[in-house]
Amino acid sequence: MSDTQKTHTHVLEDGTVISHTHGEHEHSHAHTKAVLNRLSRAIGHLESIKRMVEDGRDCSEVLIQLSAVKSAINNTGKIILQDHIEHCIVDAVEQGDKEAIKELETAIDRFMK
Repeated sequence: MSDTQKTHTHVLEDGTVISHTHGEHEHSHAHTKAVLNRLSRAIGHLESIKRMVEDGRDCSEVLIQLSAVKSAINNTGKIILQDHIEHCIVDAVEQGDKEAIKELETAIDRFMK
């Protein structure tokens, strides 16, 4: 690994650990606070849906609320993707980091499923 390479490790929901390297660039994002706020709201919303299920609420109501959370998560993902392209990918391209582009393609593929 060269001096300009950084290793990142990610843990997926299923516990799988993935390590990869990037050309050196900062993962600073313009919208981090907004993303964290959106995620906190989605988590709170999901907790309320859990309570709805526990309370035996109507399935149609639960499905409508699940749809709202799904939409909120997708919109949050779009913000993260836009931020990533505008900052990390631009930096990676400037540094000739082709692996970052491949990783973005994989991430988009998984996000779109």
